[in-house]
Amino acid sequence: MTFHHKLPVFLTLASAVRSILANPTNLKPISTPDDEDDTPLPVVIWHGLGDTFSADGLQSVGALVEKVNPGTLVYYVRLDESPSNDRTATFYGNVTEQIAKVCDDLAAHPILSTAPAIDAVGFSQGGQFLRGYIERCNFPPVRSLVTFGSQHNGIVDYKACSAADWLCKGAMALLHGNTWSSWVQSRLVPAQYFRDPKDLESYLEYSNFLADINNERETKNETYAKNIAKLENFIMYIFENDTTVIPKETGWFEEVNGTEITPLRARKLYSEDWIGLRALDRKGGLHFKTTPGEHMQISDEILEDTFSEFFGPLKKAAAKDDERSEEL
Repeated sequence: MTFHHKLPVFLTLASAVRSILANPTNLKPISTPDDEDDTPLPVVIWHGLGDTFSADGLQSVGALVEKVNPGTLVYYVRLDESPSNDRTATFYGNVTEQIAKVCDDLAAHPILSTAPAIDAVGFSQGGQFLRGYIERCNFPPVRSLVTFGSQHNGIVDYKACSAADWLCKGAMALLHGNTWSSWVQSRLVPAQYFRDPKDLESYLEYSNFLADINNERETKNETYAKNIAKLENFIMYIFENDTTVIPKETGWFEEVNGTEITPLRARKLYSEDWIGLRALDRKGGLHFKTTPGEHMQISDEILEDTFSEFFGPLKKAAAKDDERSEEL
């Protein structure tokens, strides 16, 4: 009698096991206290050329982050505690060493280093530098990366300086005609993401930074691709009327050679997945966006919408993953 009494229970359990094995998507991780935490992930912001971590404009961006997701810790990347020296470092310095410093700073930060992940915003050159951070160290790991007007595929010309900006003028004077010298490649920041499709041989041989993080040389760094593919989202904005970044399409990894434009998805960088963009794209995490205006003319509305959609608590990403699974 006892055996027959337990038989239906056994059969029910067996049926449940068969159902789970047949439909592994039914398996969901057990919730942990961290999963239920509604504290927004910290946000790291890296500014662009000629700017500084303490600039009013950058601070206002941080204020918008906190407005959209109250309680967010905002960290502004700085290469020196002096705003003046930090601005100088946007023109002069070894980008490889600068990224290594940021890796060390974030890993040593008492709050960032203990967070399950962080979100990141990069303005202009700060965008590709944050991507370099993700590829090379990524601790704490980045969940979503947003870049505005960045030079992911390099530049073919240098920016014009304002009449009174002697720091900029000095850097640009050294750059023109000396881009591939070892001195320039190790000391002048914009030269380290210069890339002329008509002279890829020099670029691949001498580039101190961009050729490496784009994995364009024959020997590939597999870690770079793995780290980018781990992102939840990579959101790339370009400015419709950008005349500062040449070409503006570099913000989408497009190859511009004269009048010929090759989209990212038609390039070997993507098809052979040198840096993980194809893998990220296949899971719906690669986003191409435009915004009106010139370089760095960003409306509060664009910023707030972006922060609302992609930033916030960690569990927000888990909810989106569940939605994607249901759609599939």
